[in-house]
Amino acid sequence: MEQQSYANPVLLIIDMQVGLLQGDTIHAAEQVLTNINILLDKAHAAGVPVFAVRHTGPQGSPIEAGSANWQFMPGLKIDMERDTVFEKTRPSCFEGTDLIQQLRAKGIQELIITGLKTQYCIDTNCRAASELGFKVILVEDAHSCNDTALLPASTIIAHHNMTLNGLFASLIKTEELRF
Repeated sequence: MEQQSYANPVLLIIDMQVGLLQGDTIHAAEQVLTNINILLDKAHAAGVPVFAVRHTGPQGSPIEAGSANWQFMPGLKIDMERDTVFEKTRPSCFEGTDLIQQLRAKGIQELIITGLKTQYCIDTNCRAASELGFKVILVEDAHSCNDTALLPASTIIAHHNMTLNGLFASLIKTEELRF
C-alpha cells in the first residue's frame, strides 16, 4: 500500500480509561491498547502532538475525576509531561473544552482518531471534527466498544468504519500509518 503522509496532524486518543475498558467486555481490548501504543510510539518518534482525553463523570459516578476508573489504562503510553491531557464531560471532545483553540493555535489540520467507544465518542468526534473543517483519519483497528443487546461489537465497529469512511473520515490501519 502507498505510504500516507500528513500535514500538521495530531493523534487524538479518546477515553482509554480503566472504567471504560472493563475486563473483556470491550471487543479486542488488548489489541486496541497495543495498536494505540504503536501509534503513540510513532507519534512520539516523529514529534507529532498527542492529545489524550478522559471522560469525566459527575461526582459519585463510576468515572468521577480522580477515581480509579477515571484513570488511563495501565500500560497506555501517554507521556504526562509531553502529551496534552484534558477532560471532557460530553461525547464530543470539542464541547465544553478548549480543544478547538489548542488545535488551531498549533496549526493542526488533521486529527487521527483512536479510542473508545465506537458508537458514541468515536462517531461523535469524527463527525464534529469533519464539520469543523479538519481532515479526519480514523484508525480502523484502534477503536472499539462492547457488545450491545442488539449487535455484537465487531458489527458495530465494522458498521461505523463503513459509515464514517468517505464523508466524515478516511480509514487507515495501525500498521499503515506513517508520520
